[in-house]
Amino acid sequence: MATYLSFLALVLVITVAPGPDSALTLRAALVRGRGTGLVTVAGVSAAGALQGLLAAGGLGALVVASEPLFLTVKWVGAAYLLWLGGHALWTAWRGDFAPETPGTVSDGGRGGRGRSFALGFLCNFTNPKVLAFNLAVLPQFVGDGAGVPVLALYALSLVALGGLWLTGLVVLAERARVALSAPRARRRIEAGMGAAMVGFGIKVATTH
Repeated sequence: MATYLSFLALVLVITVAPGPDSALTLRAALVRGRGTGLVTVAGVSAAGALQGLLAAGGLGALVVASEPLFLTVKWVGAAYLLWLGGHALWTAWRGDFAPETPGTVSDGGRGGRGRSFALGFLCNFTNPKVLAFNLAVLPQFVGDGAGVPVLALYALSLVALGGLWLTGLVVLAERARVALSAPRARRRIEAGMGAAMVGFGIKVATTH
């Protein structure tokens, strides 16, 4: 039990550290609203759960053992983050934001939310650091010979805490969204999040 609590404490520290998932979720909630933010969280959580289960089942180790495959995941992840950042920066530069009025629905409908889920899923799934954490850090807590159920419990605990943290960010963003709905404020949001995504993409690409 003490080992599990120590693991949760480490996960909590890692979770609250700024990262691509947090930046993407904040942007979705601030620009598109709480609904889209929560759908983005669902996409991130689904990808995290899938990666955790793959790692628990041993498939993740095959990815890391195969350098070409791991590098492919790494470069796809970096390219994806750079694309997200570039798109946000282009949106900020273009600056054609229509001011919202009370009652405006900006979640983009069912199709828009589906896109937000996919963006969140890909943001997490193409991040090699998530897989590396499950394969390098998690075994140090569970020890050698741990079964798949134990590994899955630890891996999904990471997903659960991450989902709770991101949901909290969405709630906070919803409260601040009214004050940040002006075109000038939204332009700054896009520019800031775009720069953050580009920075994360460069970091992923240059980390060995």
